[in-house]
Amino acid sequence: MGSPGLRPLLLVLLDCCASVSAQAAATPPVTTEGFNSTEAAWMTLRPALSPRPPGTPKAPGPFSGPRPTPVTDVAALCVCDLSPAQCDVNCCCDPDCSPVDFSVFSACSVPSVTGDSQFCSQKAAIYSLNFTANPPQRIFKLVDQINPSIFCIHITNYKPALSFINPEVPDENNFDKLMETSDGFSLNSESEISFTIQSDAPDTAKYEYGVRLQTSDSFLRFPSPLTSSLCTDDNPAAFLVNQAVKCTRRINLAQCEEIEALGMAYYSSPKILRVPGLRTKIPITVQSILMESLNKTLARLEDTDVLNQTLVEAGDVKICTNVVLEVKYSLTYTDAGEITKADLSLLLGTVSSAMLPLEQKFEIRFIQQNTKPVPLSGNPGYVVGLPLAAGFQPQKGKAITCQLAVQKVKSLLKGHGFPDYVAPFGNSQAQDVLDWVPIHFISQAPHMKDSCQLPVALVIEVKWTKYGSLLNPQAKIVNVTANLIASSFPETNSGNERTVLISTAVTFVDVSAPAEAGFRTRPTINAKLPFNFFFPFV
Repeated sequence: MGSPGLRPLLLVLLDCCASVSAQAAATPPVTTEGFNSTEAAWMTLRPALSPRPPGTPKAPGPFSGPRPTPVTDVAALCVCDLSPAQCDVNCCCDPDCSPVDFSVFSACSVPSVTGDSQFCSQKAAIYSLNFTANPPQRIFKLVDQINPSIFCIHITNYKPALSFINPEVPDENNFDKLMETSDGFSLNSESEISFTIQSDAPDTAKYEYGVRLQTSDSFLRFPSPLTSSLCTDDNPAAFLVNQAVKCTRRINLAQCEEIEALGMAYYSSPKILRVPGLRTKIPITVQSILMESLNKTLARLEDTDVLNQTLVEAGDVKICTNVVLEVKYSLTYTDAGEITKADLSLLLGTVSSAMLPLEQKFEIRFIQQNTKPVPLSGNPGYVVGLPLAAGFQPQKGKAITCQLAVQKVKSLLKGHGFPDYVAPFGNSQAQDVLDWVPIHFISQAPHMKDSCQLPVALVIEVKWTKYGSLLNPQAKIVNVTANLIASSFPETNSGNERTVLISTAVTFVDVSAPAEAGFRTRPTINAKLPFNFFFPFV
């Protein structure tokens, strides 16, 4: 004899399991071709169970309560239908496809379309092809899929959670009410911010992309403009994130000695942790210091000791010397995610009241150890102001020259190692020689007897075009022509001097073709009337 409460418990569990198995064994509707004819009665198979003892409550069914309403109709959704009024290859749900199109299909690119996977029960549209039929037919099934996960949405008791709430737009009528309900906007001061190195450190002892660079006390600060052009000093420098920014500061010259961000020590004193969480420190080494005067002249300082900003007063005129104008970090890292070296280059200057608000420039670059960085002129298109990436192919033998003067002038015009090819994009690789644009060299010289054909000008014409999408066109070099123009000079005896003016010029020509909208050809009607259409009149 068992416990009196055992039988009701077993009945509840059996009833629940029977309902679940019945849902899984429901017969799905199957159609071919027609999408709108998918209607079938769902069968629920339940085994015969023993009657419940009196007083035993009925176990709730697995789908009792309101179910979530599907947001989209999976039977009408076709994610691979990209061409309107045209059949997309291997898109079995495309309504524009006919049985003739199915004969060239290899498989369904999207075999099934389902709704939200978080629901315990959801509709699924399944597509397949029957190649045994002639012509092949499309098979469509609309089934109920059961989510095997125990963490799924079973009953919807909070319908607003299924959609986004439209925010209330502030206007002159509700602004005061929104301000009362809002917490406002505030910026914590630096003293209120606490940094915990161990909590921010990743599980592995290495820096990863985007992780802030940690120092012995907090993190390496990289001033940047955020909501405005003003400098924000609490912005962290991120690993492998190259940046170059400029921002402004509103300062009082009388207090310039008290502002840390204007001093050299603010940027050179931090010690960067070699890897996050460890105490191995990498000091920042000052590599160069340039001094800029009020008239914008530059002078390089031999000594790299720390200089403090100093206020100088001459009557009513106040100036501040040794103020940091530009900061350039160069950090060397290994492929293991370790910082091995930190270099710093500074531009200091003298600031007067006419230069306020003060503009500062900050730059940080990451260089992998034992590698030499290759500067790029764009990615992929060329950037205005950056040099053209060019190179030359070594050739056997010498260039044939006619006279020593011609050789010297030509070397002055062409320079040392005149290139043979130009990269089409700013990030073109050197090993892709076939993609590079050859430089067409043309020589123009008049033919005159007893004269020296001396080159006087080198004119380079670079033709470029807009490449890619209209929303983000990229500059691409398509043709480069170097025209060496010579002039005839009478041959004179040695010892006589003659002044020859030589010049070089580079022109860039935009050869982009205007963008034209493409339209499909109009469909033609290929219809024939039956031969007895006009009977009995004809």
